[in-house]
Amino acid sequence: MTRLGARAALSLVSLLAIGTSRAPAQDARIRDLVLTDAAPATRLMGFGLVTGLNGTGDRVAGAYGSRHTVQSIVNLLRRFDVEVPAEVLRTRNVAAVLVTAEVSPYLRPGGRFDVHVSSLGDAQSLGGGVLWMTPLVAEAGGKSFAAAQGALLGDATDRRRSGLPQGRTAGRIPDGGVLEAELARPAATLATKLLLREPDTQTATRIAEAIDSAFGGPGNATVEDPGSITLTLKDTSTSFLRALAKVRELRIRTSRAARIVIDSRDGTIVAGGDLLVGEAVVSHGGITLSIGASADSATTPGDVRVATGTSVQRVASALHTMRATPSVIAAIFDALRNVGALSAEVVAR
Repeated sequence: MTRLGARAALSLVSLLAIGTSRAPAQDARIRDLVLTDAAPATRLMGFGLVTGLNGTGDRVAGAYGSRHTVQSIVNLLRRFDVEVPAEVLRTRNVAAVLVTAEVSPYLRPGGRFDVHVSSLGDAQSLGGGVLWMTPLVAEAGGKSFAAAQGALLGDATDRRRSGLPQGRTAGRIPDGGVLEAELARPAATLATKLLLREPDTQTATRIAEAIDSAFGGPGNATVEDPGSITLTLKDTSTSFLRALAKVRELRIRTSRAARIVIDSRDGTIVAGGDLLVGEAVVSHGGITLSIGASADSATTPGDVRVATGTSVQRVASALHTMRATPSVIAAIFDALRNVGALSAEVVAR
């Protein structure tokens, strides 16, 4: 590290020594904490083609080409009464893809939903491509319930603003799916339980207390376990569904989850909850992180010294300043968790 970099690190250490306040709890609607309608989504899938690629699609020439892509193109052209021998196709602007989606069982025909697309062959990138109309089924060989088509999110010519930059072989099409047939729907009257997205006893108790308060006293909601609350709403003079809508709009005080999510590609770090680091020393990838050391201590290239109780965000900023790679940052936070200096789940994606 250069002398200038060492000076910058010293300045940053001084800032890190300043105490940090804990992140406050926050209000959340019950509807954001529970599974919608207590009904699992219907998963749909399909096999399709992404066209319009600029030479980044599947390789279809030679013995190791993507033959399923070639055959799919032949079948597609045959629908329009165009016969082309498979052996003469030499194109790299098409890629075979798997299309997946999750749809609410209460969505009606004509409703739209997002679809996800991922490459099945050896395409270099799906950037700038358009998904050809693809039937979506609930099981292989089953009835088609929906169809998907449209341009994949992002433009391969603009990496800074694109949602699907060059080199990505998976993408998303917002509202790219259209439901064409009725799905099996559970009876709405079965929705007498609230199922938490993230089971937690404290959260479930607060939800039950908020419901009892809003509906006139105890007995309207009962906590069965950390992930389930049974509803026996007494004030349902209008309708149960209207009362249920009122329940979902109630707000409770929640604490943010103690979790750190690290993007292994670009180093983006998202930390939730009241995350502070305790005393520890971690050395990895040429960087030594000392927590609890004096900020006035002499530093050497690769050293990061912070005070005990420093926030995760400030530690992450220090590691970024030292030009630590995403994998090194993830390893350091995981080591802090393993030695008990950090009480949070570390997720590397």
